Amino acid sequence: MNKNTICLWYNKDAEDAARFYAETFPDSEVGTVIRAPGDYPDGVEGDVLVVEFTVAGVACVGLNGGPHFKHNESFSFQISTEDQEETDRYWNAIVGNGGEESECGWCRDRWGISWQITPRTLMEALKVGGAEAKRAFDVMMTMKKIDVAAIDAARRG
Repeated sequence: MNKNTICLWYNKDAEDAARFYAETFPDSEVGTVIRAPGDYPDGVEGDVLVVEFTVAGVACVGLNGGPHFKHNESFSFQISTEDQEETDRYWNAIVGNGGEESECGWCRDRWGISWQITPRTLMEALKVGGAEAKRAFDVMMTMKKIDVAAIDAARRG
């Protein structure tokens, strides 16, 4: 058992979410699926209660706790990408599987989890600071999915 694990609350489909993440992101897998040993407020004995999984190397637990709590953008996974192809692959997987686009490289999967699909070049520009960071930031603010070529052009001025 990991010392630190992120617990994500789902209504009833933690296992579906975990399987999607495992199929989508490298270094991801579904581990143990734990079924409820008895009835509980939002389920019955035998329902999937907890799913242990890993997303891009990060240990997670999906808890099927019912409809009481909703996800929001105050928590997100940030996935670093190397190029436009990788950016497109993750973005399209999330948005194309019932998710939705947001702004500045953010999108939300069909379970309500927020993702930042962030090309390495954008973070490098922001770390440099100064005029280069400002140009990259300004162009990023006009985007939904990040356009790597536009960020690189902004970095060059």
